[in-house]
Amino acid sequence: MARPKIQPDYDANQIMNDLINAVVESYEKTKVLKLTAKEINISAPKVRKILITAGVYHSEIIDRVNNLYKQGMSIDQMIEITGLKKSSISGYLPYSKVIYKPEMISVNAARIKVNRERKEALERLQKEVNTDLLWNAIIVFQNYPFHTYSGLPFSYTIKVGRNGKLNKELLINRRDKSKSLTWSSIVIALDKALNQKGNIISRPKEIGDIRGISYIYPIFYRLGLIDVPEHIADIMSLQ
Repeated sequence: MARPKIQPDYDANQIMNDLINAVVESYEKTKVLKLTAKEINISAPKVRKILITAGVYHSEIIDRVNNLYKQGMSIDQMIEITGLKKSSISGYLPYSKVIYKPEMISVNAARIKVNRERKEALERLQKEVNTDLLWNAIIVFQNYPFHTYSGLPFSYTIKVGRNGKLNKELLINRRDKSKSLTWSSIVIALDKALNQKGNIISRPKEIGDIRGISYIYPIFYRLGLIDVPEHIADIMSLQ
């Protein structure tokens, strides 16, 4: 497989700074490594290492390892003093240099772009809810790792027509099978959800007996269109 081409205006240092800022901003809201990892589409250990690099993530062992590092201790010396494995020591230290691998710069740039587009779409939806803004949000949340009310993982893409334009049909991707979700079902669910605004919606069918509601429910929750019980939010957010 060919490696993604790096764009001429990509600045490795800027991309790294933007990634750090995006991770820090997400973590300040979520306070959970795993959830921030889900939002940025990177691993939880990488999130932790980025937060350590930014100086915003601390624990007794992390601070101890970093203090030893600042004293000039080698990795082998830190292993002997702490009893930790080399992989753990490495994970607790900040990044010492910018990642210059072209493929990683491209991947990180794409992550930052998607994260920014999703944030902007959510901000617009918070100001005004209408079908046009909802559709824009649906577009940018393609391939986001959702979980249903019962914890089943899924994502979706939007079907592309023969003319190359997006059809208003979501292709639901699950581990065991695939389904489709029509835009008309989403619009019906939106109207019913808005009629219950301010209420806690405990289960999908409380919005309505709508085809695909088990998928619409977590999507609406992530887009800030409905409120759900805390334990259900945990299931849909952190699986």
